[in-house]
Amino acid sequence: MEREVVLTKRECEARLVPAGTEIMIPKDSFVTITQALGGTFTVAVNGNLARIDGKDADALGKVIEVEQFEVMEDGSVNESHVWAAIRKCYDPEIPVNIVELGLIYGVELTTNDEGKHIVQVKMTLTAPACGMGPSIIADVERTVTQVPGVDGIEVDLVFDPPWNNDMLSDEAKLELGLL
Repeated sequence: MEREVVLTKRECEARLVPAGTEIMIPKDSFVTITQALGGTFTVAVNGNLARIDGKDADALGKVIEVEQFEVMEDGSVNESHVWAAIRKCYDPEIPVNIVELGLIYGVELTTNDEGKHIVQVKMTLTAPACGMGPSIIADVERTVTQVPGVDGIEVDLVFDPPWNNDMLSDEAKLELGLL
């Protein structure tokens, strides 16, 4: 995506990258959209990078399209749909989805005693002190709960094994110029 300068149409929440500190961007502020992936936006504002959630896309004059997954006839959860949903989640500083970054260690589909379909995601972050961690986890929760049949999600954030560049997929390495 090419950078795009826009004037905010209303006040909106954002999180500073990489600290994760919440800020408010006032109406009529000039921001530069540097990344628009996975239904979120990374913007340059007042010399800082900040992440704006898709729910506030209208503040940037944008519309987020939500992918519709087919409903399974038996009401179960299609694991490939779960993985597709997670692939829509991006680190705000890196133009590669978190699956290709190697941040997802596993996905397990379970059914609890009440017959509810629960998705368990085991994931990590590129750094334990990543201030954007809560936002990335919230993205995973938001996208996975949109998959038909999912009644709940449990995200287990782990740091063992610690993430390293070897966990990047070849696609990610190519995108980041590491191949």
